[in-house]
Amino acid sequence: MFSQKEIKMYTDRFPLLKEIINLNPTLWLNTKIKSISQFNSETVSKTDMMEAEQLWKRFKPFFKKEFPDTKNGIIESPLRKINQLKDNLGKLYSSKIEGSLYLKCDNELPVAGSIKARGGIYEILHYAETLAISEGLINKEENYEVFSNQDFKSLFQQYSIGVGSTGNLGLSIGIISTKLGFNVTVYMSSDAKQWKKDLLRKKGAKVQEIKGDFSKAIATGREIITADPKGYFVDDEDSRHLFLGYSTAALHLKEKLKERNIRVDREHPLFIYLPCGVGGAPGGITFGMKHVFGDNVRVFFVEPVNAPSALIGLLTGEMEKLSVQDFGISNHTEADGLAVARPSKFASTISHQLVSGIYTIEDNQLFKLLQLLADNEDIYLEPSATPGLMGPLRIGKSSYLSDENIDPKNITHIAWATGGGLVPEDEMNVYYEQGKDVHILNK
Repeated sequence: MFSQKEIKMYTDRFPLLKEIINLNPTLWLNTKIKSISQFNSETVSKTDMMEAEQLWKRFKPFFKKEFPDTKNGIIESPLRKINQLKDNLGKLYSSKIEGSLYLKCDNELPVAGSIKARGGIYEILHYAETLAISEGLINKEENYEVFSNQDFKSLFQQYSIGVGSTGNLGLSIGIISTKLGFNVTVYMSSDAKQWKKDLLRKKGAKVQEIKGDFSKAIATGREIITADPKGYFVDDEDSRHLFLGYSTAALHLKEKLKERNIRVDREHPLFIYLPCGVGGAPGGITFGMKHVFGDNVRVFFVEPVNAPSALIGLLTGEMEKLSVQDFGISNHTEADGLAVARPSKFASTISHQLVSGIYTIEDNQLFKLLQLLADNEDIYLEPSATPGLMGPLRIGKSSYLSDENIDPKNITHIAWATGGGLVPEDEMNVYYEQGKDVHILNK
């Protein structure tokens, strides 16, 4: 933890830090955001995203065979309009939500039940394809259903996969890696839920529990796996492949909006609210959205007040150099997937150019939103997946819309539901009851 003198040095430069350190729900607007035409990155491009989408398409026959719950071999989730929740949230806050409100239900993503299926599964597929091609087992023009064959499993059994995780990324990596035949170990931080550890072990993955937070789990796994000549570590703090896997969500969302005749243009902007942990998933999706919809999409991240790592990183511009714990913030939150002390440098350098802002939320609100969504729409999420639902209210109450000259009635709001599909029923009931105990949302 920094000394009081060091903290004062930062708060003098960045006054908003005082509110963040005091754990007050905070909204930061990015004054350094760039138009997509001015965006610059030496690490990823739109061409890379389109190539990533082609890999997903090559693996469709494999998913169709091995995971029948996928729709024709496609890992994608529904977009649901949530009018009843929209109306009741407005009543609770005495503030009508203008425009339309949708939920992007990545809690229903096949295979892994969370947004991490997009990035985690993609990275393992990319690695498996690279190995198989190098061994002469396949080329990109062949039918990838053969990845189910024993020849492929025999090859992959020679290799080890490792990942550090609070839960959901570990589940996506563990499930797909074991299905392909890899030996996989998930290094799980102390805040990971027990049911996620149990499920991974049931799926055939090894779980190593680490005494420490997310950063410690990653550091431990990275050190062990990279020492293995046939080891491959999925690095959530610095992974281009995870990022690209997430980015392809934008291509699918474009089709869903087209099916619903939802316009996205200068007069009818799209507002997206993404829960943020280390920043790879929301960063990748933001990258994709900006390349698909241009400046007509505005993306906001949301973090717990006790784990505002991306907020501190982007506000100060010091990215992964600063930890929330440097400022006396605990990094302890019920939103296990968002319990991250430092953001990804890789993702943050891109998000800093493209994200419109970040807001923070208290843990009790996560449970209340979970309960309200269940009661109003019969949709059940895990706590870390709910904070985007507050986006229209938080942004609507700020000066952002008037400053940007945006008519609120023309906005399409999308809250991204990042997980919850694999939560056991008894665990979900506990979450729901906690939400009932929160009598009123903080205003």
